[in-house]
Amino acid sequence: MIGAFVIISVVFDVSQNIDNILKSKATAVEIIFNYYLNFCIYFGNLLSAFIIFLTVIWFTSKMAQRTEVIAMLSSGVSYNRFVRPYVITSGAMVIISLVMGHFIVPFANKKKFEFEVKYLKEELTIQDVNIHREIEPGLIAYFQRYSPANKGGSLFSLERWENGKLQFKMVASSANYVPDSAHWTIVNAQVREYLDSSEHIYFKARLDTVLPIKPESFGLRDEIVQTMNWNELNNFIENQRRSGSSQVAKYELERENRTASPFGIFILTMIGVSIASRKSRGGIGAHLALAVIIGFIFVFISKITAVSAMNVGVPAVLAVWIPNILFGTLALWLFSKAQK
Repeated sequence: MIGAFVIISVVFDVSQNIDNILKSKATAVEIIFNYYLNFCIYFGNLLSAFIIFLTVIWFTSKMAQRTEVIAMLSSGVSYNRFVRPYVITSGAMVIISLVMGHFIVPFANKKKFEFEVKYLKEELTIQDVNIHREIEPGLIAYFQRYSPANKGGSLFSLERWENGKLQFKMVASSANYVPDSAHWTIVNAQVREYLDSSEHIYFKARLDTVLPIKPESFGLRDEIVQTMNWNELNNFIENQRRSGSSQVAKYELERENRTASPFGIFILTMIGVSIASRKSRGGIGAHLALAVIIGFIFVFISKITAVSAMNVGVPAVLAVWIPNILFGTLALWLFSKAQK
């Protein structure tokens, strides 16, 4: 089932990107192994919980319609014994999905992302203005506007604070990073240095200098966090929080979701077996329709909690676990009401 859905996803992606792929200079090896192989790994893990849910509904409902479940229960097999293989297998899938989400998928996403940036994606643009970043404790950089394509921006300033006092401030009309020499070119700079009770002011029409500032601190694609493993993502979030980024909540959601989503496999499996093990007049179709409705509700609640984390301030760990808590409670109730 996962393989079938991944193939469908590949077909849709090919139809969407075929023009860009044909125009690019990517080789067949790059397209297949750097992009679509990693694309399959990413989407296979992304869709795994819902697809496993549909699969459980389908084959359990088929057993129930053939009265195989009734036959097993009537022969003396307890319902707990009947459910045991579901519990064991879904538990194993949770572990596999955790490993995939935290380590394997980020590595696959890195290869996929590199291909997309090289051949498919347009230049990154940033609409935000008045961007502040704390590069390191006490060192604050500012751009009124920043262009990732030019690796620089306009109306640049740099301040250094020590013990609550301003020690150094530079204001310039522009600043651009030069990758070849790893330095910044600063134009029309006014520099103020505060030494004890005196102030030293001087001007520079052009200043080429090394600064502890990386262009990535001001402009990153959102997909970049999907290429980071557990340790890299934790360090990245801490750096973004220290620099004053407004996207910290989004990055925390990505991190917490990697742990919470796999447990959805176990919860949805228990919901699926509890629903589908009872013989229904509507047959397999009625069970699958109910599965789709439950799946959409699950996704809808997940989106609401994610938005609340980014805009209302709900903690990310709570936002990603609320759907699991609600549907876990539903799973327990359905299990208690299941045909015994």
